[in-house]
Amino acid sequence: MQAVWDAGPCTVEAVHRTVSRGRSIKETSIRTLLRRLEQKGCLSHEEDGRAYVYRAVEPARSLAARAVRQIIDRFCRGSVEELVSGMVDAKVLSKGEMDRLEEFVRIRKPGPQTRR
Repeated sequence: MQAVWDAGPCTVEAVHRTVSRGRSIKETSIRTLLRRLEQKGCLSHEEDGRAYVYRAVEPARSLAARAVRQIIDRFCRGSVEELVSGMVDAKVLSKGEMDRLEEFVRIRKPGPQTRR
């Protein structure tokens, strides 16, 4: 997905060139992966002659939010609080990250901006 987000609309060959820089992977594997990502609704394609040109259906941030929602529903009984508290307890978030998240939520929270 990152290769498609970075390059914009691109062919299997372009994705393969990008991905194969860091690891040994066959072009047929890339083709299969892109097809599966399309079946899951992450990518779409258009035909350009004999080549498929793939594009991301949504930006990375939106897809990440959807994936996190699935994790919350499957592993945290639908509770965002359970996910976040688990991340804090497991020290997944640094103090700086927690501070930035707190500020992000405070700014966007509807209603009076009061603290308890």
